[in-house]
Amino acid sequence: MLRGRGWLVAAAAIVAGALALRLWGLRHGLPYVYNADENAHFVPRAIGMFGHSYNPDYFVNPPAFTYLLHVAFDLRFGGRAGVGEAMATDRTSVFETARLVAALLGTLAVALLMWAGRRLNGGAVGLIAGGLLAVAFLPVHYAHLALNDAPTLAPACLALLGVATIYRHNGYGGYAIAGLALGVACATKYTAGILVLTIVAAALATPVPGPRIRGLLLAGVLALVGFVVANPFAVLDFDAFRDGLSHQSEASGDGGGKLGLSTDSGIVYYLGTATWGLGWLPALAALGGAIGLTVRDRRLALVLVPAPVAFLVFMGTQDRFFARWLLPVYPLLCLLAAWAVVATAAWLAPRLRVRTALVAGALGVLLCVQGLVFSIHNDVVLARPDTRRLARDWMVANVPIRSKVVVEPFVPAAWAADAQSVREGTGNGFRWNKWPTTRAPDALGGGVIRLEDYERTTRPALLGAYARGGFCWVVTGSTQYGRAYAEPRAVPEALRYYAALERDAKLVYEVRPDGGGSGRLPFSYDFSFNAYPLSYGRMGPEVRIYRLSGGRC
Repeated sequence: MLRGRGWLVAAAAIVAGALALRLWGLRHGLPYVYNADENAHFVPRAIGMFGHSYNPDYFVNPPAFTYLLHVAFDLRFGGRAGVGEAMATDRTSVFETARLVAALLGTLAVALLMWAGRRLNGGAVGLIAGGLLAVAFLPVHYAHLALNDAPTLAPACLALLGVATIYRHNGYGGYAIAGLALGVACATKYTAGILVLTIVAAALATPVPGPRIRGLLLAGVLALVGFVVANPFAVLDFDAFRDGLSHQSEASGDGGGKLGLSTDSGIVYYLGTATWGLGWLPALAALGGAIGLTVRDRRLALVLVPAPVAFLVFMGTQDRFFARWLLPVYPLLCLLAAWAVVATAAWLAPRLRVRTALVAGALGVLLCVQGLVFSIHNDVVLARPDTRRLARDWMVANVPIRSKVVVEPFVPAAWAADAQSVREGTGNGFRWNKWPTTRAPDALGGGVIRLEDYERTTRPALLGAYARGGFCWVVTGSTQYGRAYAEPRAVPEALRYYAALERDAKLVYEVRPDGGGSGRLPFSYDFSFNAYPLSYGRMGPEVRIYRLSGGRC
């Protein structure tokens, strides 16, 4: 097996590859930020801290990543005035900086996982586990976004380094690393708390004598310290913190209100996402590793197996589920898969009369192929103009400024704004006068419409209202109307609306992510928002633009 300098060279190559995959396509979509969570959560709140206290006044997501972005913006733009000017004149630079932080943390996670794997079970396990995390589709894709999913992996993998140190040496240093890292990980994403199971298991299962109980107490104290340091207002504004946690819990149980989320079993769903988010072979290898460890090394199995199983059951029994929510246990799955590869290589090598290192390396590369292929494809696609950008370019060329338009809520508000609008005095900076699609009609009680509920308020009568008001252009996107077609019985009026639109209006422009594809794109909360399907040539939904007639049109 690789040792010393050879191991370091291989590890450095894996880290370099991981960084390249995470930087390629980093500017996708900009200056428009199409991911609703990226547009609403961490970047705006990090900037807001320049104008008020460090209390985020928001705890649905913990604020550690927000604080880190605040520091990055201060260093990059020189404080409040600089970042304010950048947001007004160069949003690309702001979100590119935030995404760079996420990409670097995602890469750091790869390095830390290799170190943890090496300490836990040898250099080959470390390299293979790190290689899997480096190329796996979901960790790579979400490292391109200024969200807390990929950044959480860095402290999570540091916690696993502490776990490995506890298991192999059982000294206070391992407990200190594991506890502090766990606290920071939880202050970045609450669900990283599942790693507490691995820390406790390492203390109970380690064959090395040492301070088990006192070590766990130290880890617990430092976890609290790490959490409070990275999330101080969880203590200083405890009521708001408690309300944020309650809201997060309610949101995860609101599956019935998420139109288009048609999967019934969360456990089956998450098992399915592992086959593409991590990869078929890595997922099967992780399963094999869990079974093999349980048979051959029950102490180590106690450390690595319970947390992924418990997390799968917990997340799978919620009402709402998204593939990225499983990311906190991906490092553990990579370690299990790597153990299976090395164990298989040790069994095969004598029979093939080949060095074990060569067999392990070949099997490790084989496990990385799917992730590498799909991650490279995703990066290629991210680097190309988005369908929403192409649709906007067409509208700039064909829809006069100040025209009245209806744009479904699948693009951010800034999509309709530009410098020319300001110069020509449109009043609000928007190029076109938009129908208020985020306000419910009075007949339906008024109020703000949630993104997920737009299709519930759509009905054929709206087309007449558009035309009478002079709103003659209608822009639709498959990430909205796809929800209606995914659950037709839930929104029959929406289907009648789209049928009337296709029948009575003229389709003047259409662009698809799959180029020359045909038929309606199936809606998926995963593949509608990433470029995993190899048929996709660019990011974004199918966009259709119609021209109405009648009324004032």
